[in-house]
Amino acid sequence: MYQDILVPTDGSDGTRRSITHGLAIADRFDATVHALSIVPEGPLGTLQTDEAIPAAERAVERVAAEADREGVAAVTAVEQGVPHETILEYADENDIDMIVMGTQGRTGLDRVLVGSVTERIVRMADAPVVTVRLTDDIRIDDAEEAADIARKTAANEGYDGLALADQPHRTSASWIVPLETDAGPVHVHVDAVSGEARVAKGPVDE
Repeated sequence: MYQDILVPTDGSDGTRRSITHGLAIADRFDATVHALSIVPEGPLGTLQTDEAIPAAERAVERVAAEADREGVAAVTAVEQGVPHETILEYADENDIDMIVMGTQGRTGLDRVLVGSVTERIVRMADAPVVTVRLTDDIRIDDAEEAADIARKTAANEGYDGLALADQPHRTSASWIVPLETDAGPVHVHVDAVSGEARVAKGPVDE
C-alpha cells in the first residue's frame, strides 16, 4: 500500500516522534523513507545562516542513520524554498504515498511556523498526512542512565554477558546503546522521553 513515505525534519528533538512513526510505518510496509529538510525561503529571499544548510544536512543524515539501524531503506534531500510549497513539490515529484509530520518544531517562532506548515500540508497534500503531536520534554539526558536501562531491557529479553560495546549516543530523542552479549552484538533503543526501551533488529553497525 505504501512504498514511499516522506518525513520532513528540522533536526530538533521535537521531530523524534514523527521520525519514529515514519520508520515504523515504513518497516511495516517495506517502504522507503524520504528524509527532507528545508532551509526556509521567505519574501526577502532565503532565510539562512552559514550553519543552516549544514544543520539541515545533519538532520536528514540522522534519519538515514536511524533507518539503517532499523533495516529501513532511506533517501535524503535538503531543499531551499517556502517550506509547505517545497514539501508538496517533493511529494509530487517523488510519488510519495504518505507524509508523516510533527505539529511543532523547535521552541518559540519555529514552533509556530512548523505548526502552520503542517496545517497547510494537511489541507493541500494529495497523499495521506499523519500528524504527530510533539510536546514532550527530554527526561533521560544522561548516557549512564540510558545504558543502565538498556542493560536491564536486554537482560529481561534473555541476553547474558552484557557489556557496553561503545558509548551510548543520542539520535533525535532516542538513545542508541550498543551492547556486547553472549549471543553477539546488539543495540538497544531507549526513548529519552518515556524511558521505554527495546532491543533493535540486527547487530550494531560499528
